[in-house]
Amino acid sequence: MAENDLTAKLAKSMDRHLVFPLLEWLSAKELYPEDQIQQGKLDLLNKTNMLDYAMEIFTQLNNRDPPQELKERRTEVVQNLRKLQAQADSIVQFLSDESLVKQLKQEKAQNLPWLQREHNIGSEQIDALYQYAKFQFDCGNYSEAAEFLYHYRTLSTNSERNLSALWGKLAAEILLQDWETAMDSLTKLKNVIDDNNFAPLLVQLQQRTWLMHWSLFVFFNHENGRNAIIDLFFQERFLNAIQTNAQHLVRYLAVAAVVNKRRRNVMKDLMRLIEQESYQVSDPVTDFLQCLYTNYDFDGAQQKLQECEQVIDNDYFLTSCKEEFVENARMFIFETYCRIHNCIELKMLAAKLGMDEQSAEKWIVNLIRNARLNAKIDSQAGTVVMNMTFPTPTEQITEKAKDLSMRTFMLANAVVGAPRA
Repeated sequence: MAENDLTAKLAKSMDRHLVFPLLEWLSAKELYPEDQIQQGKLDLLNKTNMLDYAMEIFTQLNNRDPPQELKERRTEVVQNLRKLQAQADSIVQFLSDESLVKQLKQEKAQNLPWLQREHNIGSEQIDALYQYAKFQFDCGNYSEAAEFLYHYRTLSTNSERNLSALWGKLAAEILLQDWETAMDSLTKLKNVIDDNNFAPLLVQLQQRTWLMHWSLFVFFNHENGRNAIIDLFFQERFLNAIQTNAQHLVRYLAVAAVVNKRRRNVMKDLMRLIEQESYQVSDPVTDFLQCLYTNYDFDGAQQKLQECEQVIDNDYFLTSCKEEFVENARMFIFETYCRIHNCIELKMLAAKLGMDEQSAEKWIVNLIRNARLNAKIDSQAGTVVMNMTFPTPTEQITEKAKDLSMRTFMLANAVVGAPRA
């Protein structure tokens, strides 16, 4: 299923360090030849300071010692690391003392004179901390990089460097799998991008595209991530970025919507997006939803669901959603089929769900027991009889009012934000 692999597209909008987990995953799944994946790692490593790892992979690939060039670069990296460490030593020593750090004030401008006067730490030392943290990140020391970048942001008044430090901090937290802190950094970064209205529109578009790609690590590992990805990706500016720059991200939005039982209200907007992008996006997940909700092609939907299982199982971000997706997708097929038919043959229904007849009967019995389905099974006739229920006028009005309220809120935000954009 390498033809449905999105790693190459995703990697274009990610920091090279974030691509390593994806390549490790592809190696484990054996979607590509191992030497091809190893060469990809080596190409990435050659642009970092992780030269010990680069030399190890070079030796594995070529069965010979690494070239002198790599050894010389390693020596140079060690020298530069020591140099930056010496330049940042005074501020690193200061930050290692918790009692001194607690004396820092919330207002950055008040800290600088105090640091200069009491500890001989000025703008040069603060800039050295940034360079040292960046170098540590390039060496693969993500824990130290995240800590130093956090402190840099509390001290620096350079807005451009602060933004760069926030990107680096988020990347380090992702690689450390610190999802709670990464979610906080992700939210801060989104707010910075949204508030930076003086940046060129192309820069804003690119930053939102990067943010959505990086956010996949967080959203599919954080406990509230599946809600958060829907909230973020359906915001107008981010939706525009998807349609302009990253149509392949529709797969991840679609999976999040299918597995999130509490967000069924977004399915109409999702189907509208899929229909608009169908001329550019061909993906088993979106094809499944089109077969089901646009074409009412139940045989096609069942076939695409089998493809979805393979695609999700091979996707680094989605693999943990596989069972939930298949379960909810079958529920979607069942619900849609039941809207059209009042009495359904169990044998036919099992075929539509991609299950054997006995498993399908057990599955439906469990739905009835859990009060998720108003139906009964006629075992003698081998049919499922639906007890059709329709919402009352009051329930219909209430549901439409909820939808109208949300749309009004989104419209108000768009109107308020228009002059700043």
